[in-house]
Amino acid sequence: MARTSDKPRFAMIMAGGAGTRLWPLSREDRPKQLLDVIRRPGDEKPRSLLSLSAGRLEGVVPAERRYICTGERYRGAIRAALPGFADARILGEPAMRDTVNAVGFGAAVFERQNPNAVFAVLTADHLIEPDEEFRRRVEIGFRLVEDDPRRIVTFGITPTYPATGFGYIERGTAISGYDERDATSPGGTFRVARFVEKPDLARAQAYVESGQFLWNAGMFIFSARTFMTCLERYKPESAAGLREIQAAWGTGDQDDVLRRVYPTLPKISVDYAVMEPASKDKAYQICGVAMDVQWLDVGSWPSFGETLEGDASGNRSAGTGSVVAEASRGNLVVVDDPKHTVTLLGCDDLIVVHTPDATLVMPRSKAQDLKDLHTRVDAKLK
Repeated sequence: MARTSDKPRFAMIMAGGAGTRLWPLSREDRPKQLLDVIRRPGDEKPRSLLSLSAGRLEGVVPAERRYICTGERYRGAIRAALPGFADARILGEPAMRDTVNAVGFGAAVFERQNPNAVFAVLTADHLIEPDEEFRRRVEIGFRLVEDDPRRIVTFGITPTYPATGFGYIERGTAISGYDERDATSPGGTFRVARFVEKPDLARAQAYVESGQFLWNAGMFIFSARTFMTCLERYKPESAAGLREIQAAWGTGDQDDVLRRVYPTLPKISVDYAVMEPASKDKAYQICGVAMDVQWLDVGSWPSFGETLEGDASGNRSAGTGSVVAEASRGNLVVVDDPKHTVTLLGCDDLIVVHTPDATLVMPRSKAQDLKDLHTRVDAKLK
């Protein structure tokens, strides 16, 4: 069970992305985090990334204080997919205003409920294993902030290759007393020396070889009051609007104020608006917690393919339909139609995705260009 404290724990899963790089399976009304496509050992049926994210919080945050922040248009789909989340625990954004306002929305609501609230910000599009290690490290993050609300906790993933698409966190001075394993592996809990945006390959290689850098997981733990204070210092326009929303929360004016104010908030990420200036401000302590877990950002078809077992030729498949591949290697085929069969002959390194109303065929090397194609095609399919 979650620890009893005068600083009650909350959690907010950010689930606002449309997942355009998983088109055509992911659509405007069916975002990637709600697709039942992840099958884990022991599961009878595939599950969604959002369902897995919510389940990871068992034993760390009470169920009644777990929230989802998403676009208001997805409220009905989330309620249908995760009936355990009542309307009151779905924070529906009337417009997408980037991550600082999504986090601020949660902070404002949680502080309204309890001025001493401490909350975790988690993601809905990452596959993280094992759950037990994730929970252990999140527990440490909560304790860091509960002991000192000036602390802002971020999580780092042990890198497995020199990725250029992720940000990095550099370890600073170790923080003792929170993890018995730090005695034999120092640096698991630490002060953050600096954040580095997506580096080029040479720098990424040097970071990984140094052992002092971690991938930035985009997950945090804050005191709700501290986060609101940070906004007032660094992004007062957002703070003012969110304070107005906070004052109306739980009243008859709640929805009207939210719809009027939220779309006017300045659009900026939490990294630029809060984490970067707070890391240079002596009023706060940016702390890092290393997670030695398997971590996969399921943001593209190639990364989705990594969740599947391949055959002897490296072909991977998923979905309700059938796939036959002859003299073909390294392909990913997803068939979302039980009456449909996709066949490949002499094909290598292709991605093929078939749905009842659209079919995608592309070389694996073009996966990052799919977002541009999506903007031209998806509107025609509505």
